Amino acid sequence: MEFFRIRKDIPFMQRALIFNAISFLTFFAAVFFLLHRGLHLSVEFTGGTVIEVQYPQAVQLEPVRATLGTLGYADAQVQTFGTSRDVMIRLPLKAGLTSSQQSTQVMAALKQQDAAAQLQRVEFVGPQVGKELATNGLLALACVVAGIMIYLSFRFEWKYAVAGIVANLHDVVIILGFFAFFQWEFSLSVLAAVLAVLGYSVNESVVIFDRIRETFRRERKMSVMEVINHAITSTMSRTIITHGCTQMMVLSMFLFGGPTLHYFALALTIGILFGIYSSVFVAAALAMWLGVKREDLLKERRPRHDPNDPNAGAEV
Repeated sequence: MEFFRIRKDIPFMQRALIFNAISFLTFFAAVFFLLHRGLHLSVEFTGGTVIEVQYPQAVQLEPVRATLGTLGYADAQVQTFGTSRDVMIRLPLKAGLTSSQQSTQVMAALKQQDAAAQLQRVEFVGPQVGKELATNGLLALACVVAGIMIYLSFRFEWKYAVAGIVANLHDVVIILGFFAFFQWEFSLSVLAAVLAVLGYSVNESVVIFDRIRETFRRERKMSVMEVINHAITSTMSRTIITHGCTQMMVLSMFLFGGPTLHYFALALTIGILFGIYSSVFVAAALAMWLGVKREDLLKERRPRHDPNDPNAGAEV
């Protein structure tokens, strides 16, 4: 399905060097903020106190967050679990206070707000657990990257695999750079969004690479640059439909999903926007710089018989 069709190919690759320079500067800035400021890790990674509180009726989470904010826990994670009467609170480590002291302090404040609040469970999450989660998260990221490279190498050719994975890592680093610059909280849900962006972004690259292969097969007189321009231009309608629909869903989570889904949706929004950019101006351009050509995708078939043999192909 197409909303529109552009009759004349847009010369994207003629400006590839400019866009690649912008990509490099953006990537360098993201790496700088990651090294200089670092990520603001959540309780899952740094360790802290988990408190489960039960109310006799459905509870509004905003007053609970406001109460925790007055105690100095502005970064506390508050969410319901199981039912709307059960609330889980994750508190970061606080110097000079044990897990028991934190829970006592919090429950005293919550009972002033609602005397019927009952403490169900208190659990301390040590930094060792957070380190293990971080290690597993990096391992998952490495497995996804390796899988994408293997898939692209088999489906296309190694030049496309390199171009695709560089574009995907570009998106990941940009997302992390935003979180480092603004010091947004980086939690397990954000890590899940980063992994989702990897898969989502490679899909866009595969669509463009597929169209490049089709154009190479159909248009024998086009240059490599013209083929890539045609492939990108012909997929623009599909890109707008796909990414537009996905972005509407993500924005609904961002606007109406509450604090629990806020940073998850924000990471997806950044990833989708830069995923479109990287598929065109990073993956396609890098494939061109690597010297991709028609022979990389369309292997010439060798004749099974000697063409000079007068008996070749004869049937008995």
